Amino acid sequence: MQERLLKTLLDAIEKREAVALVTVTAGDGVYGQAVGKNAVIWPEPERRLLGELGLGDQLKIVMRDARLAIARKRHQHYHYEEETGRFSVFVEVQARPPHLIIAGAGHIAIPLASIAKTCDFLVTVIDDRPQYAHESRFPSADRVVAGPFRPTLVKLRQDKEAFDSDTYIVLVTRGHQHDIDCLLEVLDDPVAYLGMIGSQRRIRAVFELLEKEQMIPASKFDRVKAPIGIDIGAITPAEIAVCIMAEIICILREGPLPGLSEQIQQDRIERRNRAKERLTDLRSKRTQTGR
Repeated sequence: MQERLLKTLLDAIEKREAVALVTVTAGDGVYGQAVGKNAVIWPEPERRLLGELGLGDQLKIVMRDARLAIARKRHQHYHYEEETGRFSVFVEVQARPPHLIIAGAGHIAIPLASIAKTCDFLVTVIDDRPQYAHESRFPSADRVVAGPFRPTLVKLRQDKEAFDSDTYIVLVTRGHQHDIDCLLEVLDDPVAYLGMIGSQRRIRAVFELLEKEQMIPASKFDRVKAPIGIDIGAITPAEIAVCIMAEIICILREGPLPGLSEQIQQDRIERRNRAKERLTDLRSKRTQTGR
């Protein structure tokens, strides 16, 4: 059975599936014989566990709590006390590896892909220039794709699982129009992170232009990390890659550091609030005049 559990865990890594190995670490009363038993549990309720825990009627509660630990992507030690005895289980979570998609294979992408792989990310690099999107430039990347940016993103979404809460997207193409095309393609995807390179003034101008020409609600841009990264005074491509990866890890680990984008986001929110207040005042004056 242990070999079967190990093979299942290895298969889950290969398939990028989230699973948990649940082990009974302590028990007394009727649960004394369960100590040392373990099983693999998946996050989907319809999937049965693999293995045996020997917990009887308490198994459903343990499976519920194990799935909560998988959702939180954190190991958890649970303790239970029942009339028939006490027991503890350790839930060792094997989370899906986060997937970093780098749109743009230029000078920043090279160190970024390397750092991300060192941090155990699955890394995909895309660019419309075959001489740049080449495996020899990105030996650590899991996938390097040469093709037009927006169609390539569409194909990635179709070939792999949907862009979701384990997906991190960085837009660092050679031209801002390419960044914008990519942004329009993935803006509505529920990804964990969406960052775009650029100065505050340029980013603000781009967002305002898209609001007017594409009729995109301003609030949609609040989730875009732009300017990208955490302010560490980065200058070189490698340093910029570090500041980008720092922000990504901060999002992944729910860290406290603010990113470069937060000030511009706050400015946009404050401008929208002022615009709403002016509109409310105008409507109020019109109502009073009508009276």
